[in-house]
Amino acid sequence: MTDGLGLGGAYDTTLNRIKGQCGEKERIGMAALMWISHSERPLKADELCYALAVEIGSPNLNTDNVPSIWTLLVCCQGLVSVDKEASTVRLIHFTLQEYLRVHPELFGTAHSTMAETCLSYLNSHQVKALSTNPSPDLQDTPFLEYSSLYWGVHAKRGFSDCVKLLAQELFTNYNNHISTRVFLKAQKPYSCSVAFDKPSLFSSLHCASAFGIVEIVAGLVEIEGYSVNKKDCVSSTPLVWAASNGHEGVVKVLLGREDVNPDEPDMYGQTPLCCAARDGHEGVVKMLLGRSDVSPDKPNDDGQTPLSFAAWNGQEGVVKVLLERGEVSPEKSDNDGRTPLCYAAQDGREGVVKMLLKRDDVNPNKRDNNGKTPLSYAAWVGQEGVVKVLLERDEVNPEKPDNDGRTPLCYAARGGRDGVVRMLLGRSDVTPDKPDNNGKTPLSYAAWNGQEGAVKVLLEQDDVDPGKLDKYGRASLCYAAWNGHEAVVKALLERAEVDPDKPDKYGRTSLSYAALHGHDGVVKVLLERDEVNPDKPDDNGQTPLSYAAWNGHEGVVKVLLGRDEVNPEKPDNDGRTPLCYAARGGRDGVVKILLGRSDVNPDKPDNNGQTPLSYAAWNGQEGAVKVLLERDDVDPGKLDKYGRASLCYAAWNGHEAVAKALLERGEVGPDKPDKYGRTPLSYAAQHGHEGVVKVLLDWDEVSPDKPSHDGRTPLWWATQRGHTRVTALLRPRGVPVTRI
Repeated sequence: MTDGLGLGGAYDTTLNRIKGQCGEKERIGMAALMWISHSERPLKADELCYALAVEIGSPNLNTDNVPSIWTLLVCCQGLVSVDKEASTVRLIHFTLQEYLRVHPELFGTAHSTMAETCLSYLNSHQVKALSTNPSPDLQDTPFLEYSSLYWGVHAKRGFSDCVKLLAQELFTNYNNHISTRVFLKAQKPYSCSVAFDKPSLFSSLHCASAFGIVEIVAGLVEIEGYSVNKKDCVSSTPLVWAASNGHEGVVKVLLGREDVNPDEPDMYGQTPLCCAARDGHEGVVKMLLGRSDVSPDKPNDDGQTPLSFAAWNGQEGVVKVLLERGEVSPEKSDNDGRTPLCYAAQDGREGVVKMLLKRDDVNPNKRDNNGKTPLSYAAWVGQEGVVKVLLERDEVNPEKPDNDGRTPLCYAARGGRDGVVRMLLGRSDVTPDKPDNNGKTPLSYAAWNGQEGAVKVLLEQDDVDPGKLDKYGRASLCYAAWNGHEAVVKALLERAEVDPDKPDKYGRTSLSYAALHGHDGVVKVLLERDEVNPDKPDDNGQTPLSYAAWNGHEGVVKVLLGRDEVNPEKPDNDGRTPLCYAARGGRDGVVKILLGRSDVNPDKPDNNGQTPLSYAAWNGQEGAVKVLLERDDVDPGKLDKYGRASLCYAAWNGHEAVAKALLERGEVGPDKPDKYGRTPLSYAAQHGHEGVVKVLLDWDEVSPDKPSHDGRTPLWWATQRGHTRVTALLRPRGVPVTRI
């Protein structure tokens, strides 16, 4: 490649310039090229600079030796640049990587040098002194993460006597070394299981096995008293680590020990065979299966077998090896009832599916605990190749429902898998409008999730009824409107069978649901239809405007108020108007919009006599309270059927700011008793609202000793409920606990 582009000579010349620099500059330049071209991942600028400062074998890290990134770039003579966006250091062109690859003599034993550098850094006094609790800030130790995660990778590729000695030094207290925690935190099964303030139990043998360093493992297992079955913090043995990473050499060494247990599971019940099968390490799988003390079908704690894992991840070679074993059941279900075929189908492992279907002992129609078949899983995720393979089998029932009555077509439609939907609809034995146990059809599911493509495909079918109702009395249009899927709403409204104003069993229409959830676009589309009544109440008397006001959807409120048929004062069955709902929910914008109407009574009471102000005060909606109090036609002292004014409700729920706002109005009686003789202070004391109690006690008109009709005073309530701070506020006034 470099010769083809004529760059080989240019690179030769530049490298000669680097080598022609004085000693330290040459070292930095060549070492930087070695690290960048051989690192396991792109290096950050500060990582590389710290790596270049390490003296192999030195117990001290001299930060004065860390070159600046500018110095590094100069020493590399233009062959290296910094990616500003990622802050990583890279070669100037991809052809340089190829050039360096075909000239390994430039760096000698690169990987052993890199391993020695990483280990020397980890063995430095500065790193050894790092506490594992709390977790260290990697910004202060920029080379810690890379050296912890990859020293073993480089050591495996370039083992040396120096690497061995440095590794032995690291292992003297490895269980408590910070690099152990950094390494384990980066491993997915361990990331949530490692406590930085506790010993990791992760030994040197675990570490060497994880990296696959045969020379170190072979030495460690010969040490007297060293247990090859020792478990770490998630109960993984060294063999689990080696098998998971496919290190055949280490597996061979460990299996050569008479005391090894090759079938020992980790904390999740996964054996070494499970781990090797999961990750497709065919060689390790064969080695383990060669042992008579390894169970080839042993499940983990979730009931998943090695075959399940291999099938799930599409490891065809491993699947083939396992299926050759008579002890392996290709139909074995896990705790959820899923078979290997289910897993393969769900993840689109077409090759594995075909292998399993060749077996006479595999039922392609087997349902899991939820009643889902392999076809349902494949249809749900849109695995068209697997669906096609399954549908070619006569035993496969394309209509088989799960426990909730959902068919594969339901799942495909719900997920918007248009290709699978078409494949299923091409079958004469598939009912395109089949409802589930709740009466929902494939079209309902597609509409609910806004799957426009699937909706259109289904609507092309003559035997699909878009007006079909489920057990809640809702058609597909209702669900599309509910979730604001405007395009789907339009597609459904093109069908004459669709009633755009059809109420469900609760009396709510598609417009009600669109207004409730604030879908302006859908509201406008529905209002274009003459059949739609924009003011239609549901069984509770709530109109679309009430719902929009309740949830503060100002856009929808404006659209609805633009219709002459909409009554902005229309009460529900409890007498609550849209203004009541807006005030209760603290929807200040909607409150202002409604108060701007001359046909809205801002003080209209409901059936219990509660006004919009009462509701706002009850819920502590300070903004709405202030907006309402700006109106001269709002009476803050207005009493409901219980004889309570808004102040009483604000005090009851401890809304101090609202209480203050109400008291600023002269019409409010701060000591006005309700029909039970209880005052705002009585309710505030009962519920322990210290702030409101203080506010009320600042008013001379408030009698702290005023009893209710049953003789209970505010102090009695505070004392009975254990509100000591409120009790203390009331006692200094010489108030007795009770007058009874």
